[in-house]
Amino acid sequence: MSPSGHGGGRPAVYPTYPADVPYDPPLDAGWDPGYAPYTARPPQPPPRARQSYPPPGTGATGRVRLGDTGPAPAARGRRPPTRPPVAAAAIHAVKVYGEGQTAVRALDDVSVQLPARRFTAIMGPSGSGKSTLMHCLAGLDKLTSGKVYVDGIELSALSERKLTKLRRDRIGFVFQAFNLVPTLTAYENITLPMSLARRRRDDAWIEAVVDAVGLHRRLDHRPAQLSGGQQQRVAVARALASRPAIIFADEPTGNLDSRSGQEVLAFMRQAVERLGQTIVMVTHDPVAASYAHHALFLADGRIVDEVFQPTPERVLDRLMRLS
Repeated sequence: MSPSGHGGGRPAVYPTYPADVPYDPPLDAGWDPGYAPYTARPPQPPPRARQSYPPPGTGATGRVRLGDTGPAPAARGRRPPTRPPVAAAAIHAVKVYGEGQTAVRALDDVSVQLPARRFTAIMGPSGSGKSTLMHCLAGLDKLTSGKVYVDGIELSALSERKLTKLRRDRIGFVFQAFNLVPTLTAYENITLPMSLARRRRDDAWIEAVVDAVGLHRRLDHRPAQLSGGQQQRVAVARALASRPAIIFADEPTGNLDSRSGQEVLAFMRQAVERLGQTIVMVTHDPVAASYAHHALFLADGRIVDEVFQPTPERVLDRLMRLS
């Protein structure tokens, strides 16, 4: 598997971004966010004189955040941890619907980076812009101004044909509705995107995906023979099967009971930790967000808060402050 967490023979892309873009290093990351062009090169540890990542317990702006942990200081004689590759990013993203007095500013100068091999939850009240942000990051909608990058590629520079190909090859989708083909078996649904693209299947990878989502005994079943939770696990496996650079999940547990929903979320977390995948999930459920490594909170089209290693209690507290 490539360092960026997906295969297909493409070179690993490690984009870096302008210094004014807010980003807190999750878990083991510590790096210099200085500007450099988007290039296919491995991440470089920052020079000692320019170490600019926040100290432990602070956010990207240096504000102290109780309960949050930053990167551990490097031991003497060792290099600080290097920056993880970025799967997707929005730079000064603005999205306006309508014109004149009826214009609605759904995204208001949003800049965010989504690291690879992490599970990120996007949350916020209704109308906060969380779904709009996901749709723009996934290439399903276009920004009014600003830029979006997926796997190091700027989406606004692509033609419709190339954008469609990028969504097919490098982006996976999991929606609230399962969107399975009723006449196909679970296995046939999982491999359908590769069949449509006439791409050769990687049987070893599909075996690992099926194992991660616990579907071995259901592969020859059609959707009508599966429970809601099992159908959504098929949808997750289908998104994983082509080894995308990033998977976007829009309320993936919205149609499931609590037990089935938690099973699906646990399998999604396993896909990140065992298979090195990247998942970004829009949700309103604090319990669902607690399965993520990192939760972002939007209000009025802006990112206003974030939590690392979220718990239902901490997420609910943040949501209550925003409501």
